This record gives sequence, C-alpha cells and structure tokens, in this order.
Amino acid sequence: MDSMMGKLVMGLVVVVAIFEAPGVVDAWTGEIRGRVVCDVCADSSIGPEDHVLEGAEVAVLCITKSGEVVNYQAFTNSKGFYTVAETMPESERWDACLARPISSFHTSCNHLNQANNGIKFSYKRPSGYFHAVKPFVYRHQYAPSYC
Repeated sequence: MDSMMGKLVMGLVVVVAIFEAPGVVDAWTGEIRGRVVCDVCADSSIGPEDHVLEGAEVAVLCITKSGEVVNYQAFTNSKGFYTVAETMPESERWDACLARPISSFHTSCNHLNQANNGIKFSYKRPSGYFHAVKPFVYRHQYAPSYC
C-alpha cells in the first residue's frame, strides 16, 4: 500500500512540475473557424437546395503582435467547416487576420461570389476561444431550372 501511495505522490509531483514549467503559463491558444457553402440558385440566401462544400480550400493569413506573418492552409470537412488553430506565446499571438477562399473542387459549384474575396478581422479573443468567420459562398455557373 505504501508503494502505491508513493507512486501516486510522485505522479502528482510530475504533473505539478509540468504545469509550472517556464513558458507553459504564458501560452496562448487561438482558433479561427468558418464554413464554405454552395448557393445553388445564386439567390444569396441559404435554403434547402443549398449544400456545404467538402474539400474546399481556404487560406488564413495572420500578423502576430510581434509583426510576424503566418500563413495557414485549411480544407473543409464533410460538414463544410474549416479550422485553423495555433498555440504560441502570449506576446506573439495573432493581432489581425485575413481569411480568403482559394478554391472549390466541386466542378458544379466553383464560381466564387464576388462579395466573398476575403474577410479581414482583428483577433481580440482570449486564449482558448475561437473567432467565427462568415461563410464563403460558391455558386453554379448557371442556376438549375428549378430555381
């Protein structure tokens, strides 16, 4: 029993030492999320005929508080969402970002809405929170006859 208690105490000491390690307390984590959709009828509203685009490519360019430029590439999942996340020192956290769509690999829905060339935003979220970007919208070259 004493051996078991000794191992438990030693494990607790190691866990405390990890959390008190230099730099860990000063870490900052940020996340940027967004969605890419296909506006089938090009009516600028999301309806039952519209769908998400899996595999669409998005670029996110951020400038840190220290002036470093960081470029991220993301692809949408099966629900049309993309995520960019980073952990860095608080002093080098993101200050401002630009998210922009790069391409849609869906041949039937690959024309980007002109209003969606990119979205600039200041990143003011505290560590552990995310910033949501409004959806990027692609459309068909020609709207289907049922529209």
